Amino acid sequence: MSRKAKIRALVVCIALAICYTLFSARLIELQVSRHELYAARAAEKHVRKIPIHAPRGGIQDVRGEILAVSEPLRTIVADGSIITDPARMAASIAGLMEMEVADLQEKLTTERKYVIIKRGVKEDTARAIRDILAKERLRGLIFEPDSRRVYPNGQMLSHVLGFLNRNDNGVQGVEMTMNDYLRGRDGFRFIERDRVGREIVPYRGQERAARHGYNVRLTVDMGLQSIVEQELDAAFEAHKPEMASVILMEPKTGRILAMANRPSFDPNSPGSGKPEQMKNAAIINLVEPGSTFKIVTAAAALNDKTVTLDTIIPCERGRFHFAGKILKDHGHGPFPDLSVADVLVKSSNIGVAKMAMKLGRQRFYEYVRAFGFGERTGLNLPGEIPGILHPPHRWSDITISRIPMGQGVACTPLQMAVAMSAIANGGKLMLPQIVAEVVDDEGNVILDCPPMEIRRVVSEEVTRLVTSALVDVVGPRGTARRAAVPGFTVAGKTGTAQKAAPKGGYYNDKYVTSFIGFMPAEDPRFVCIVLLDDAKVSHGSNYGGVLAAPVFSAIGQRAAQYLNLQPDPTQMAGTTRPKITQSSGR
Repeated sequence: MSRKAKIRALVVCIALAICYTLFSARLIELQVSRHELYAARAAEKHVRKIPIHAPRGGIQDVRGEILAVSEPLRTIVADGSIITDPARMAASIAGLMEMEVADLQEKLTTERKYVIIKRGVKEDTARAIRDILAKERLRGLIFEPDSRRVYPNGQMLSHVLGFLNRNDNGVQGVEMTMNDYLRGRDGFRFIERDRVGREIVPYRGQERAARHGYNVRLTVDMGLQSIVEQELDAAFEAHKPEMASVILMEPKTGRILAMANRPSFDPNSPGSGKPEQMKNAAIINLVEPGSTFKIVTAAAALNDKTVTLDTIIPCERGRFHFAGKILKDHGHGPFPDLSVADVLVKSSNIGVAKMAMKLGRQRFYEYVRAFGFGERTGLNLPGEIPGILHPPHRWSDITISRIPMGQGVACTPLQMAVAMSAIANGGKLMLPQIVAEVVDDEGNVILDCPPMEIRRVVSEEVTRLVTSALVDVVGPRGTARRAAVPGFTVAGKTGTAQKAAPKGGYYNDKYVTSFIGFMPAEDPRFVCIVLLDDAKVSHGSNYGGVLAAPVFSAIGQRAAQYLNLQPDPTQMAGTTRPKITQSSGR
């Protein structure tokens, strides 16, 4: 062989070696290095990861009544790569799907693997569609689990419950604060289909089961909630306030038994609610409490032993000159001298101002903070505001004479209810609670919410003294005679406060009227606050004792019957149920 032939043979051999090396390297790359990538691409043609929907947990009242539940539905999806006869499929199921045949056929005529045909299909309808498809031997529809949140009681308790957005996340109320417990955890399942669309059974084992959402049980009793809402509706219709709230609270535990506001909304269709209807006024509405706040001042002075119930307070015949201003006793004065007990009974502004002065700025401020004002109560609902209570270094000269009567301090109805509960339960400030426990489908407790004492604010003896005076407030000599409940001893306090104007000062013709009380006074089962913001009534009727007290009485009578409280026969005089009547407009 010539030299040139040998060289050509060598070149050919080298070229072939290089080619085989490149092909081998490419083969190794495809089969080893990039195996997972191409295996995944191949699987995409036949394998799908199907989510397994975790049903959202329900919300119940303290007795187990369903307040919110997820109704199981189906979302019907078309896989165009499997559908062979869209016209026949559309003709077979259009009636059940409540769609026009032509519109359905247009949606089914697709090569895409995932086309949503209809959402919110009920289970029995989906089952009927499946049966028809099986009978007609038609394939290509997937029935994905879906749900719709249902609130069986409509507007009742809407501000406490809240509602869901399109992603099934809570937006307000318990739906929002307990969302992590209610949501559960979605699972998944891989399915593989053969070339004609049939599922390959052995692949079904690769899945993770869904964990159902937990059920949340509230402290609310819907029997009491119904009573509160009915009486609040009557008052709202009669007096037409801008806003109204009622809270029923168990003072010994801090548990909320009922909470209602007007205006309200339907959580089944939250999109139709106006902004003012969506507010949980019980924890968001900021008001000056007026004379209901006098219970804090009196309790503080008694606990600090600067006064006794019999201490005489000079009330200046209704006009007290202080720091260049005149403080007046409105409505029930003028009074010359009053005992501490009668300062509460007659609701003397001058009397409580002088009690606070005996305490001094700093000491009085510390008691007000101890009762929970100026901070959030900690209730497990979103949006609660802390209220307004300025520290003493920001007070003007007259502030020490105004805060004691509930002016110059702002709070929510809930804060006032918590403070009164401390008087009713012997001096303990309790954490208000709306959630009793969280349980799974089998009833196992996942989260328990026992009563929690925050701190002691005054002694038990002081609360007995204040209670004795508050009983007289509801008696013949007091400002809250219309709050009486036949057969029971009621302790309580009225409040009438001029409404603060946004730019400073006060409106001359707008008032926040309220009553807060508890019964039976000797062993309180509930505290109840009734608050009406800017009722449309004549000026002479715009008082807590006229507007709010009768609402308390009506609620108290019905609640006592519901709770099976035994009346005292010696106090059964005047058993007529108070009637909430339409007041004259202004």
